[in-house]
Amino acid sequence: MCEWLDVHRAGYYKWLRNVNDRPFKHAALLKRIMEIFEESRKTYGCPRVYEQLRMEGWKCNKKLVEKLMHEHQISPVRKRKFKATTDSSHDLPIAPNLLEQNFETEEADEVWVSDITYIPTTQGWLFLSVFIDLHTRAIVGWSMSPTMKAEIVVDAFRMGVERRGRAPIVAHSDRGSQYASRLFREELKRCSTLQSMSRKGNCWDNAVAESFFGIMKTELIYREKWMSRIAVCTALFEYIEVFYNKKRRHSAIGYMTPEEKGQKGKKAA
Repeated sequence: MCEWLDVHRAGYYKWLRNVNDRPFKHAALLKRIMEIFEESRKTYGCPRVYEQLRMEGWKCNKKLVEKLMHEHQISPVRKRKFKATTDSSHDLPIAPNLLEQNFETEEADEVWVSDITYIPTTQGWLFLSVFIDLHTRAIVGWSMSPTMKAEIVVDAFRMGVERRGRAPIVAHSDRGSQYASRLFREELKRCSTLQSMSRKGNCWDNAVAESFFGIMKTELIYREKWMSRIAVCTALFEYIEVFYNKKRRHSAIGYMTPEEKGQKGKKAA
């Protein structure tokens, strides 16, 4: 056979072993793909699954992962559109746009971006405010409330300052009345933090914060009907603190988790 094919005997047997082993290797790979998908709360598509496999040392190519996921119908829930909650129809002071859609920073806590969204429950609305560190993409502070008063953003900001041990240089948001309120502006002044606001009606100026809400609603909120505010609060706590900050891989930071990005920054320092 080897003489007829004009190949070395060792090469032929190596090829034969690979052919015979391939079904078993693919089965093991598929098993791990399914485990990663489940561990991600059924939220990871091919790029994130592949990056997780690569970081675990699996020797496979992206096309194979994509093929296996397609063949076995392993795919995340698609995003839905959602309405913004911004109320910019007010006469309160408006801060200049200091970011101008530059979402790259050299270090953690240089810039935090923030936004507010709503979550429907059978008991009524629940509002969520978050502050995101642009460098690590971590949710550094967050707050929930049945009302959209200025306290919700102040509480979220204070959580971030307490946990990080320092305030950001810049805090960016939309022009919502909560961010333009005297209460929040005084909080920023007390922490020597500069305020930045998006241009009127320009969602791209706060794209990072809005993107988080799109991801969070797709991966958590849209998956079930929420019967109570306390159920949402519990689920959001687990999603933000256990999954998003510590386990979810982000394409914007090289498919690291926010926790890994933060640790890498500490080692570099």
